Amino acid sequence: MGTPDLAAMRTEYARSGLDEADAGTDPMALFRRWLDDAIVADVHEPNAMALATATPDGLPSVRIVLLKQLDDAGVVFYTGYTSRKGAEIEANPHAAAVMLWHPLQRQVRVEGPVARIPSRESDAYFTSRPPGSRLGAVASPQSQVIADRDELEQRFERVEASVGDGPVQRPETWGGYRIEPTSVEFWQGRADRLHDRLRFRRAGDQWRRERLAP
Repeated sequence: MGTPDLAAMRTEYARSGLDEADAGTDPMALFRRWLDDAIVADVHEPNAMALATATPDGLPSVRIVLLKQLDDAGVVFYTGYTSRKGAEIEANPHAAAVMLWHPLQRQVRVEGPVARIPSRESDAYFTSRPPGSRLGAVASPQSQVIADRDELEQRFERVEASVGDGPVQRPETWGGYRIEPTSVEFWQGRADRLHDRLRFRRAGDQWRRERLAP
């Protein structure tokens, strides 16, 4: 079977539109509404988002993470502080993220500075995770080179044996980050590629809304 002709692939977007009246003046409220819509629509992994970070000299990297908190302060995700993204954030504390809900023909883009959330918040989330996930966070030297799968499983088994029936404590090298948005863009697919794009940019304590050409 040959490779399909990617240039010829087309999807027509004509589900709905996004006008200024519907968007309102608060991007975080609209963000929460769109996320709720994706959950109600049973979109697979509705909280999955592509997270882009970069080194101080501008070399980018991107991966999928899970959005775990959304409020007026921003978007929160969790990772190892010494992972590649963690190291890049520490050296260049700015990030961009995008969430795609294809069945709804919607995207949300977020850009802004990134900072660690308070330890107590990371502790609370870590405690809520399933036991295996907590053990995995302790056992895995995230983003580091390992010899093979056996090494990873042996590390897990050693951590599991050392903990026994006791609680699994959050490693000091693992926790949450919050992107504090300075720009939030909403994309709604429309017919003939005349998509709706509304961008909100922070101006002091207010948000400035503007329409972008698709």
